[in-house]
Amino acid sequence: MHLSRISIAVGCIAAFLHANAADMRTYENRLTPIKHPKPLLADHPDWVEPIRETNRFEAPALVNDPGADLHVRAWRFSYNARGIIEMPNHLRASDTALVMVHPWGIDDGQGWCTPEPAGVCDFCTPQKNHYAAKHTHNVVNPFLKSLRGKVGLVLYSLPGNEDPIRKKLYRSFTAKPTEQERAEGAKELAAKLKNFSYKGEQLPSTLSVSEKTPVLDYFKSFPGLDSSAKYNHEGYWDLPIPVTTDIDVYPDDVVIYDSKGYGPLRDFLKANHIRHVLLTGYATDMCYCKTTAGYDNLSRDFDVFLVGDATLATYPAAATPKFTTSAHISSAALDHLITQISWVKYETRTAKN
Repeated sequence: MHLSRISIAVGCIAAFLHANAADMRTYENRLTPIKHPKPLLADHPDWVEPIRETNRFEAPALVNDPGADLHVRAWRFSYNARGIIEMPNHLRASDTALVMVHPWGIDDGQGWCTPEPAGVCDFCTPQKNHYAAKHTHNVVNPFLKSLRGKVGLVLYSLPGNEDPIRKKLYRSFTAKPTEQERAEGAKELAAKLKNFSYKGEQLPSTLSVSEKTPVLDYFKSFPGLDSSAKYNHEGYWDLPIPVTTDIDVYPDDVVIYDSKGYGPLRDFLKANHIRHVLLTGYATDMCYCKTTAGYDNLSRDFDVFLVGDATLATYPAAATPKFTTSAHISSAALDHLITQISWVKYETRTAKN
């Protein structure tokens, strides 16, 4: 009996290895130097500082789907190769999801506002939120519109759970509201956000610090970022955060709720035959990598392409996000593929006679 069980186990393992081996192919890691390369991420220099690494190589196509109609050139950085490696990729659009991380509707007229006089949210000041909204409106939204109806899914991630209001507003993993429900949800959202008090405490006028470690005590009492109820007002983060009005949300677009965790998102994408993800959204150094739909999660199960000019990093003590965004994208390029909007090209396929 014992030997029979061992034989069965060995057989199962062999079958598993055989099945996975049959799914593998040999990739020729051939690196050809690129002469006179142009800067990367140079299409939107107001938002992302172009990357001017000149030690660049061309590699063969990595993703090469049968019947590919979505062509995504991408790059990564390798210290061992001593430079940037670029490669074409040929995807099936129907197997691809376009995901936008945290397009928060903050200070956009829907009613959810940065608390005053010292509250923080999203890019942490109303002025920086408005500046980021221009990026959403002028850069990201046109990109989404160009691929909607071509890719398999368009999704947005938001904090919290699927509350009753947003359940009426947005399609989710389990619900698809009617036009009437969306209209009702919009009215309920406006009323809910309007009736909240966006007023928190003033900055402290005095701080208690010790003679021994005054710097340590200073930052404990007065940190650089405090989004708690002290400055944001109790209940602020329990409000139903909407998708920004700078995005044209379509009825078939899907909203992901962070509190559900990564598992339901993974399962939903797989159930819809998604294998590739084009990732956009905010902020490059925080939610874009670490939340439910961030690349730390998605890259465990899908081919993920970070759209480097369709994201912005936070930028404390700076007048522009372009340098911090470029730095965080460059760091991510050690373990992820980076693309840019102009490198994502859909090929209209016509039926042969």
